[in-house]
Amino acid sequence: MKKLLVSFIAIFLAACNTPQPNTLRLATTTSTDNSGLLDAILPAFESEFNAKVNVIAVGTGQALKLGETGDADVLLVHAQAREEAFVTDGHASARHNVMYNDFVIVGPIDDPANVANMVPASSAFTIIAEAEAIFASRGDDSGTHTKERELWVAAGLDAYPDGDWYKSLGQGMGDTLRFANETNAYALTDRGTFLALQETLPNLKVVLGGTSIANNTDETLYNPYGLLLVNPDKGNINHALSEVFAAWLTRADTQFQISEFGMEKFEMPLFYPNSDAWNSQNN
Repeated sequence: MKKLLVSFIAIFLAACNTPQPNTLRLATTTSTDNSGLLDAILPAFESEFNAKVNVIAVGTGQALKLGETGDADVLLVHAQAREEAFVTDGHASARHNVMYNDFVIVGPIDDPANVANMVPASSAFTIIAEAEAIFASRGDDSGTHTKERELWVAAGLDAYPDGDWYKSLGQGMGDTLRFANETNAYALTDRGTFLALQETLPNLKVVLGGTSIANNTDETLYNPYGLLLVNPDKGNINHALSEVFAAWLTRADTQFQISEFGMEKFEMPLFYPNSDAWNSQNN
């Protein structure tokens, strides 16, 4: 009995002396979450720095609001003009280039609006609107929704088209793609999320954007991601760990992990490294 008590005390003391994980709140896009990228790379960070990353997967607009109110420490988002304004307005202390992929337009297998390979994408949007083909919009102020609104305006239309054919869902990328698959609708999506979910979307195909980013001839569909470090004056911000995370995410070995994610299954990365450290070694 005494030995058991001694063993219990030893275990208890060891547990008490084990440092508790340092917590980082990461607000990020549904695309980085739905694609599986975060599940693939974050365990290495947590192990190396005895940290716990709490992922909040929302649209870019909502992620920016979480940063503005001090409810997230770092933001991994993809709407560069809005990110730069976020820094200029004093909500973030820094922005770092992290990676990029591209947007594509997906639609029904038979492409009823006949927009396959039409460039630029705004021209395809014009045809979709004229045909009143069903279009599934995320409608959630995300980075993808921001790009979609830009394309409607470039097509000479309202950023929020009117008509029963236009479905504003207020959903993340995965749910929007599932809706499009079920209703034979067109949608704008980042390529990574579509590839990650493609096996569950038998009624959809890429109608504009080619088979890879190298074959996407529309430069307006380029999709960069940035990491924002929320300004510590927001209150309870773990700025020290935010800086550690930024250094880890942008360093060359982590960027290499990003470059390899998706290769085994899709024979192409779902995201392409774009940090300064990576580019200095590879350009």
